[in-house]
Amino acid sequence: MKRLAMAGVLLPLLWLGACNSSGPVRRVSEPAASIQQLSVRADGSWSVDLRIDNFSSMPMRFDGISLAVSVGDQPAGTLQGQPALSIGPETADVATLALVPAAGAKILIADALAAGRSIGYRLQGSLTAAPQDAGARTFRIERDNTLSPVPGLPGVLR
Repeated sequence: MKRLAMAGVLLPLLWLGACNSSGPVRRVSEPAASIQQLSVRADGSWSVDLRIDNFSSMPMRFDGISLAVSVGDQPAGTLQGQPALSIGPETADVATLALVPAAGAKILIADALAAGRSIGYRLQGSLTAAPQDAGARTFRIERDNTLSPVPGLPGVLR
């Protein structure tokens, strides 16, 4: 009886020990992207600070960006780049990309800045990312949000 009771205590402990030795769970989750800041340059082109959120439980390397940008109801163009940006688990970083916007989008942004009002934007496209020890995956991105003029910083929206 004593051996049976001892086995009843030791077996669950050994089973728990085996489960814990397998290490932390590695999970790849869909990333997100949003415009953190849009700056209008003197030549009319835009500098876009794109915030990339890594919701995975492991570091991810972001190697490709292709996002169609619309402001208001006007297509602005496509943000494209190969940032080669490593982002730690469950954190974010920023990639700065240049965009020469379409005329209609350029006018809408200039109007929003002049009037001091917010304007909606939409991102549609993909991010290509890979964990350190695996192949790359392409993630679909769709994001609607708003940009507002930054007081004291002419030509900047956040």
